[in-house]
Amino acid sequence: MMRSYDSIVIGTGQSGPALARRLVAAGQKVAVIERKFFGGTCVNTGCTPTKTLVASAYAAYLARRASDFGVMINGAVKVDMKAVKARKDAVAGASRQSVERSLKTLDGCSVYEGHGRFVGPKTVAVGNLEFQAARIFINVGGRAAIPSIPGLDQVPYFTNSSMVDVDFVPPHLIVLGGSYIGLEFAQIYRRFGSEVTVIEAAPRLLVREDEDVSRTVTEFLVEEGITVHAASYVTRVEKRGNSVSVKIESAGQISQITGTHILVAIGRRPNTDDLGLDKAGLAVDSRGFIEVDDRLQTNVSGIWAMGDCNGRGAFTHTSYNDFEIVAANLLDNDRRVVSDRIAAYALYTDPPLGRVGMTESEVRQTGRAALISTMAMQDVSRAYEKGETKGFMKILVDRDSKLIVGASLLGLAGDEVVHSILDLMYAGAPYTVLQRATHIHPTVSEFLPTMMHDLKPLQ
Repeated sequence: MMRSYDSIVIGTGQSGPALARRLVAAGQKVAVIERKFFGGTCVNTGCTPTKTLVASAYAAYLARRASDFGVMINGAVKVDMKAVKARKDAVAGASRQSVERSLKTLDGCSVYEGHGRFVGPKTVAVGNLEFQAARIFINVGGRAAIPSIPGLDQVPYFTNSSMVDVDFVPPHLIVLGGSYIGLEFAQIYRRFGSEVTVIEAAPRLLVREDEDVSRTVTEFLVEEGITVHAASYVTRVEKRGNSVSVKIESAGQISQITGTHILVAIGRRPNTDDLGLDKAGLAVDSRGFIEVDDRLQTNVSGIWAMGDCNGRGAFTHTSYNDFEIVAANLLDNDRRVVSDRIAAYALYTDPPLGRVGMTESEVRQTGRAALISTMAMQDVSRAYEKGETKGFMKILVDRDSKLIVGASLLGLAGDEVVHSILDLMYAGAPYTVLQRATHIHPTVSEFLPTMMHDLKPLQ
């Protein structure tokens, strides 16, 4: 049975629902297809559940530090993982239900639950139903990439999706991967009470960040009792009774780590391998990402790809911005392009890292004349007052244009403070605007103008 619509939206991550609402408001008849959970990765297995777990872990950590603040707690601090999971389920569930309800009650929008796949250039099937539309928007997201490690397929392991559903404290969690997802979970479960070991093949954790950022993050994780093995390649995984054994090679030496559970956090891959993209003639790159232009149009006229599946961003905020770009060009006669977007993201360890623009290493590679300013968080009064002085702030400026080109804010509220810099960069304003601003005391942000008075040549 064939059904016709003006537009079809496949997937309900951050781009899809917002676009569906705009299309309906523009008078279009829209079909939305979702094969599993409404809200995509962010709501179900990403931002919402993990940051809820981060909050619970922080509460446990702060409770153990209560005496530092003159607060006495009688007895040991205990974590009830079933209660932690129940809270996470409630928060994530409310978000998921909100997305689902908003679409199913949207006049002009028909929701179909099931696996959507292309069966022709402008035809999508869900079960025995087929749909046609002049415009099709793909927003199918991504999932954990599973490496080809000998023996891994013979042992149970967690990914980010299954890790958020754990309702117990793993005695010894081995994390394969020392980047953003792996480190957040490592700290979460260490604070819940697990022994945690992180194994990273690269020479250091967070290899895409500057060495000082990597070093500082490693230091505070190790200080909390997390064991880190960098420059270590996993050669085999084996099941041994109720334990798992991971063999690693480092500097030519073979060693073995035995734990109770494994979390695989080695990259992500797009959910594009079972969409029938070849039936629509859609081009993908070597990693399976759907190829798009600067306006997120695919090589097939009338088909767009948004969110994690297009390889142009791997975050909730970039996915939502994809919606804004598509809607602006399609409905508002407003030319917006992906290349105008400034790279920005955060690492939600405690303390967090707020990142925008270029790293110091990237600035050096350009060879441009640049200025740099740094400040230790222990010199920030707000951080000192709160007893959270780990980390530092670093801002980079182009000497000639006076424009800020990048910043790394590792410390208290760094994930929020970074937006002061991001907005200035979008405005195309020189650093002197920030230099002359009067920020509120006592805050972390108040030291940004001070840092702009202390710029020095990048040697």
